[in-house]
Amino acid sequence: MNISVIIPTYNRLHQIGRAIRSVLNQSYPAQEILVVDDGSTDATCARIEVDFPEVKLIRQTNQGVSAARNAGIAASCGDWIAFLDSDDEWRPDKLAKQVDTLAQHAQIRICHTDEIWIRNGVRVNPCNKHRKPSGWIFENCLPLCCVSPSSILISRSVFSEIGNFDQTLPVCEDYDLWLRIFSRYPICLVNDRLVIKYGGHADQLSRKFWGMDRFRVRAIAALLESGQLNDIQETQAKATLSEKLSVLINGFKKRDKHDDARHYQEMMMRFNGQ
Repeated sequence: MNISVIIPTYNRLHQIGRAIRSVLNQSYPAQEILVVDDGSTDATCARIEVDFPEVKLIRQTNQGVSAARNAGIAASCGDWIAFLDSDDEWRPDKLAKQVDTLAQHAQIRICHTDEIWIRNGVRVNPCNKHRKPSGWIFENCLPLCCVSPSSILISRSVFSEIGNFDQTLPVCEDYDLWLRIFSRYPICLVNDRLVIKYGGHADQLSRKFWGMDRFRVRAIAALLESGQLNDIQETQAKATLSEKLSVLINGFKKRDKHDDARHYQEMMMRFNGQ
């Protein structure tokens, strides 16, 4: 199995080495490692060139994580794609266990793993709502993002059919892609904690943008308008959309942001057929 590993990065001089080494230390080696530097202004690129000459370094102007991942997909040559955020790392047998699992499920084209969470240097336990699902997980993906990009191994053929990350979304781009993918494909789970995710630092995108459900409702609305959902999926998506819209509308009303509230009320009416 030929695997291309794509690591998007932006000003992660002090984290990128850990991420790259965790890929180089895999018991099942990747065919290539592509680091897409999204316009870093620190010494990230210089560090990679000196310390990791075997890495394929792609430079681009700052366009966001979706554009960086998409650039990596376009430049890669593997039949299978794995992503790793530059502030995360893999356990040494991450790829090997995924390859073994996929070999046992020849019809499956997507695999992910469980993960360890570190927040501000302290290990924390995820809530039940973050439990990793398996199989046909479209409904699981509607409330919040339940698949970590750093854990996924996915056939290139899936992107050919579904498309890549939406570059107009500054956050929740993974949520959007998973909804599109898992409305059509099942996923298998390696129920081992093979990814270490580090959080709490100031440059995390989830801390940069408030009101993440603003972007999730955009993703759900676009999917509903695409016409690709079956009747059951459409009902599930509309129910989640209504829940999220209600929260947004009430929140904007409390803050006297009536234009914003009106915008989401109109969206609610449109999808409820009013």
